[in-house]
Amino acid sequence: MADSAATFPLGPFTPYPQNPILRPQGTGWESSNLYNPAAIVVEDQVVLLYRGHSIDLISRIGIATSTDGFHFEREPDPVLVPEHDYERKGCEDPRVSRIDGTYYLTYTGFDGATAQLCLATSTDLRSWTKHGPIVPGFNTWATLPYGPDKPWSKAGVIHPEPVDGHYYLYFGEGAIFYATSTDLLHWTPCPNDRPIHSPTPGRWDGTLVEIGAPPVVTADGLLIFLTNAATAKSPTDVDYRCGQLAIALSDPTQVIAATTVPWLEPRSTEDTHGMIPGVTFVEGLVYFRGRWLAYYGQSDTTLAVAVYDPRTDTYR
Repeated sequence: MADSAATFPLGPFTPYPQNPILRPQGTGWESSNLYNPAAIVVEDQVVLLYRGHSIDLISRIGIATSTDGFHFEREPDPVLVPEHDYERKGCEDPRVSRIDGTYYLTYTGFDGATAQLCLATSTDLRSWTKHGPIVPGFNTWATLPYGPDKPWSKAGVIHPEPVDGHYYLYFGEGAIFYATSTDLLHWTPCPNDRPIHSPTPGRWDGTLVEIGAPPVVTADGLLIFLTNAATAKSPTDVDYRCGQLAIALSDPTQVIAATTVPWLEPRSTEDTHGMIPGVTFVEGLVYFRGRWLAYYGQSDTTLAVAVYDPRTDTYR
């Protein structure tokens, strides 16, 4: 369904002055790092599904709810944990879409050497059925002169409305690709040598591009995606910023516009100090009580929100 409050590009977004809104806590599964949340509105609440881990670095996915979008109550136990060999080192970086009463969660299953985009489904956001890797054998770095030379896939978002009888999944770390499905469980990817969006050498998105949050549909027939992009000198010397893409529903396999400057970049202490310094990484976007709320991880350590109010163009 189109949202009359959405136009491309979406924003401007302003980081919430009281960020971070969630930090690691306790001595258990989320005691060291807490970041990279999916977001969805359910019964007049914002629900976050977020990544957390302790010193063991094995990620699990927890759940938190809020009546205002800024102050969250966490449930004590994670809702998604490693169970299978392909995810034995972590369930990472969730995104979520709701389709006909079912929640479709994409996440990264990490086995310690290989990352694979995986799918789980639920009707209550707490009990999940896992369906395994979505695009086994795919390498989203294949067209780039660096990155892993093996199956590798991350970062998937599902557009919740079919287009000409097919659902579309947009995915990729490194470059961005798409896949189609008629049943939401079995997906056919585009050719591995034909990404729909790639890094731009020499710019802020020069090393990698990656899908962020599920798309918003505009009244004029565009899908707006919040995205992540980076320049990197090494795996730990990085600069991650957030951009946007637009795809026309009339041709859902082609990017027709991309922002040339980021709408969010590392600035605060939390953005620039943490497990991986210099990271703002968005995965959740909701329209809630007249505001757009974009949820993001800070330096892979804390969780924050940025706000766009179409009524004022600023946070108040």
